[in-house]
Amino acid sequence: MVTTSGLFESIRGQLLLKRQSLASRLQATPPAKRALQLGPVSEPEARACLHDLDAAIAKASDGTLGICKVCHDYVNDRLLMMDYTACVCLDHYSLEERRYLEWELEQSQVVQRALLPQEVPDIAGLELAVFSRPAQIVSGDFFDFFQYRDGAYGVAIADVAGHGVPASLLMASVQTALRTLAPISACPSEIVQQLNRFFLRNVHFTTFVTLFLARFEPGNRLLTYVNAGHNPPLLVHGKPNGASYHWITPNAAAVGLAEEMEYRPGAVALERGDVLMLYTDGVTEAANVSGEQLGGERLIQTVMENSGLPAKELVIRLYRRTVDFAGSFALSDDATMIACRIA
Repeated sequence: MVTTSGLFESIRGQLLLKRQSLASRLQATPPAKRALQLGPVSEPEARACLHDLDAAIAKASDGTLGICKVCHDYVNDRLLMMDYTACVCLDHYSLEERRYLEWELEQSQVVQRALLPQEVPDIAGLELAVFSRPAQIVSGDFFDFFQYRDGAYGVAIADVAGHGVPASLLMASVQTALRTLAPISACPSEIVQQLNRFFLRNVHFTTFVTLFLARFEPGNRLLTYVNAGHNPPLLVHGKPNGASYHWITPNAAAVGLAEEMEYRPGAVALERGDVLMLYTDGVTEAANVSGEQLGGERLIQTVMENSGLPAKELVIRLYRRTVDFAGSFALSDDATMIACRIA
């Protein structure tokens, strides 16, 4: 098939936006926050994506992008739009490989479709409560609940780099992808691996997303998770001899930041009375008129002081603390918090 110059120009424009967004985010993000988003990935590894984008932009400019290594014709347009590094026609793959790639094409289309409704599940032994407030009319924050193929429960919280309408549209894609992939997946790492591929290779995605994705098994209270560059959830253990806490730090880079990323799930056993607080940076980075941020220490203090309360009341207390701290100084970023309490 012949790929048109119009398609090359469209792909080149999207790749330039993608490169500009990633480069500006890496440069403008403060070092501490950038280290959080990258998790165990080094900054040079993340910047390697920029070199790949530069090579693809150059090929799109001279018309050599998407040339098949076997027949030297252009690969399918739909395949190239989903994966700008594609360099083998579908016809040259085995039947099994073609089926898998066709499935990926279908998933890529599903990822970009409409926003699905959110539902808070009724899970025996687990109290859930959510608060989410956009900085603008729409939000770049995201949260959802779903089930894996074996019936285990899933919870997700994410934050797209940026906010407003563009961020909200991208978050709609993330939610649709999770709802599509979870019923056919067994663990968070499988899903995040697939999401990262979509975000890195699809020319329509021009930024990155921090994501905490977990799997909860009510029978043994085991929480399996991938923290892809997201703010560390706070886990408070409500023990009779006094509460303790620890942060669930990132064990992977944010989705869309690193090409060679092996996602390995972490795990933590929860106990009766434990509280897991998930949140986006709009909570801890809420600032008062002096520019001082709420920060992690105040978050710890608020959650530990109220860890014995029902999840709904805990969320209300944290929200009030955030608003009282910011005062009349408007919250400048989307803010979302999820309280998970083992009843």
